Amino acid sequence: MKRVKKEKTSEKETPKIINAEFAENKVIIWENYNEIYESGFYGKLRENRLELAVVEALLLLKRGKIKVFMGDKELDFKALFKEASKLDKRLAERYRVYEDLRERGLLVRTGFKFGCDFRVYERGVKLKKGPKSKKEHTKWIVFAVPEDYTCSFQELSRAVRLAHNIRARMLWAIVDNEGDCTYYQVLRMKP
Repeated sequence: MKRVKKEKTSEKETPKIINAEFAENKVIIWENYNEIYESGFYGKLRENRLELAVVEALLLLKRGKIKVFMGDKELDFKALFKEASKLDKRLAERYRVYEDLRERGLLVRTGFKFGCDFRVYERGVKLKKGPKSKKEHTKWIVFAVPEDYTCSFQELSRAVRLAHNIRARMLWAIVDNEGDCTYYQVLRMKP
């Protein structure tokens, strides 16, 4: 049998850009959403759609993976950020921390139901339902705050206890005025 060489084409394959809709405080993908979900466990799968948190949608939009529409109008990164900022005054810090954690190769999920900004898993973890190994559990819960943020000892204590209760570590992600993120881990110590 004779081998046939595949000819290389000079044209780059253009990545498929998926349409999404900005609705209330989330971005919804109605078709071809498995590609987005499976590429990095973005969003939350529902019956017939994928719901993205705004920070997830902003990153995917910036990376050219999705187009976002509000009604008939297409929103670029700046326009989506402006619209979403009306609903979330802390969006700048949350987005910057989300982007930084994703750039570090970490799996990041929203943490609203846990009372934090994000849940972060170790590199290489794939999400699954049911029993999990120790490595597959949330490793950190993250609170994103600006550098001039102040909190009470009670607030700090609640955050540490929350992390401890779900067998995770608590990180404060401090975003400075230049957009750089610095992470501080706070542990619960028993004397």
